[in-house]
Amino acid sequence: MKKILSILALTIGLSLTASADEGMWLLPLLQKFNSEAMRNLGCRLTADDIYSINHSSLKDAIVQFGGGCTGEIISGEGLLVTNHHCGYSSIQRLSSPEHNYLEDGYWALNREMEIPVPGLSVTFLESMQDVTAAFKNCKTDEEIDAKREELTKKAGADNPHCRAIITGFYNENVYYLILYKVYRDVRFVAAPPASMGKFGGETDNWMWPRHTCDFSMFRVYADPENNEPAEYDQANVPLKPVRSLKVSLKGVQTGDYAMVMGYPGRTQRFQTAEQLQNMVDVNRIRIDARTVRQNVMWEEMEKDPAVRLQYANKYAGSANGWKKWQGEELAFGNLKIIEREKAKEAEFTKWVDARKKRQEAYGGSIEQIAEAVQGSAHDMEVLTLLTETLANIERLDPRSAGDKDYNPAVDRKIAKAMIGHYLSRVAPADRIDVSDSEEYLDKLYSDTTEASALRDRIMGKLMAVVPGVRANQEQIAEGSKRFTAGLLEWEKGKPSYPDANFTMRLTYGSVLPYSPKDGVSYWYYTTTNGLLEKEDPTNYEFRLPARVKELALAKDFGQYADKDGSLHTCFLTNNDITGGNSGSPVLDADGNLIGLAFDGNWESMSSDVMFEPDLQRCICVDIRYVLWMVDKFGGATNLVNELSFAK
Repeated sequence: MKKILSILALTIGLSLTASADEGMWLLPLLQKFNSEAMRNLGCRLTADDIYSINHSSLKDAIVQFGGGCTGEIISGEGLLVTNHHCGYSSIQRLSSPEHNYLEDGYWALNREMEIPVPGLSVTFLESMQDVTAAFKNCKTDEEIDAKREELTKKAGADNPHCRAIITGFYNENVYYLILYKVYRDVRFVAAPPASMGKFGGETDNWMWPRHTCDFSMFRVYADPENNEPAEYDQANVPLKPVRSLKVSLKGVQTGDYAMVMGYPGRTQRFQTAEQLQNMVDVNRIRIDARTVRQNVMWEEMEKDPAVRLQYANKYAGSANGWKKWQGEELAFGNLKIIEREKAKEAEFTKWVDARKKRQEAYGGSIEQIAEAVQGSAHDMEVLTLLTETLANIERLDPRSAGDKDYNPAVDRKIAKAMIGHYLSRVAPADRIDVSDSEEYLDKLYSDTTEASALRDRIMGKLMAVVPGVRANQEQIAEGSKRFTAGLLEWEKGKPSYPDANFTMRLTYGSVLPYSPKDGVSYWYYTTTNGLLEKEDPTNYEFRLPARVKELALAKDFGQYADKDGSLHTCFLTNNDITGGNSGSPVLDADGNLIGLAFDGNWESMSSDVMFEPDLQRCICVDIRYVLWMVDKFGGATNLVNELSFAK
């Protein structure tokens, strides 16, 4: 462990020449590792302005929204903005056929109209502290777990209202103690109709050019006495935040400095070629199963608005990964990702074998990982096929009958399709006793005993394969820890940042266009002209509200118009993002809000594994488009009046 610590210190300490656009950087290390590169790009903030535990800083305005997105506080009254697709599930749960906030949009014109969202929380980062040294004498997983419990228990006792966790980085070579504060009274404030918040639907998802007005607004509430977290209560008051973001209406130009702060989910930049191939193979099982399921859902959603509302979130949640994995598979082939990783590993192995000390520390780590991946491949295939097919039959969940979004007729059609797909793909030796016949479905949907029996058969099969998967995962983790430590020593002097793991990161770069292939060039922004060009009243994904069309044709953009007279809708940066960054603020050189990150581009879907500087782009909704929708379309000037604008 001491050797690894010294390697990391040397490696990162020499990474001041890191590529400006690549990297999801840890906030406590910005001053040491990134401040010069950021200044050279045009940033006018210090590292202390961005992250400080001694005074308010930008990090105090950024939250983890729900369980998998980012949001930011934009007023002194706890107003929060994030993506529409981040608020999607909450808005869907609050909706009904009589009050369809998802389809029609919603605008709270006063505080009394703000709607509590049960189960929704936002999480503020209080501090991050490197505690790796505390684990230096830990030899076993049990000792590591005991040390985690000791440190988090003490930190929790010393910091009331906070949640303390220990998070590992660089495949468990480094540990940070992180303090969070979680607010659980969050209320729905505003969202555009789905025709705008999801304009382009799955057709445009992961694509550029883009025109989606991807935002929703919520408000964080606190207890009235201490401004601290509290469960929902009518007596609670809007949070008085330590920091809120100012908004810039200036717009962006190509080459402008841009940075994104948020909670990126998972990347795989320290994985081996064997792991990457396995990832592609498993994702193909998911893609095929979800194609079948989504086709049935979409067909039923198109028939009935009530079913569309019931299945909107289920469809969106399934389709996002489904399309990403397809793009990833395509990019892996086009960019020869696995071949490049194999070449890198061959060079790494030569370096390891050149010295006995390296062989002792890192030798065999790649082979150890490969053996474990191959050892669990069959069980992973069985597990994935089951979870993507039979386990997705809602009838098998006893809670489904009381769920307003459970539709037995639709679920039966999905079940028939998923059982059929399962039977066509499962190996005879792994097959569970199930049928897609109408007689069997009659029994399944009329007899709770049969549903329970099928659920038990599924769980029995899962329990048969999970222990093997878990044992191999432990071997992979052990090999990955050594492999990563070796990479850090081998590549010392090069940029080094840990894989994303839902902790707050900063990425910095510039506003830029890109050219995905010969003869094709994409500009760095879009305008409402694209809305009008894409509009198709016969296609659910490309409808336009009459009022939006009227305002766009009249060029009634008010203070949100660019200096060229148009309303810019979305723009591109080369910031390094991934899932979890959705809703993250895109900030200018002074830390002012200029947009919200909401997507990556199709040509670089392999970016979780390898950053592609010429191709990778972050798709952002322009904050002026957001506020135009709030103000001109929604008439919620009360919300605009809360904001502070940069002069």
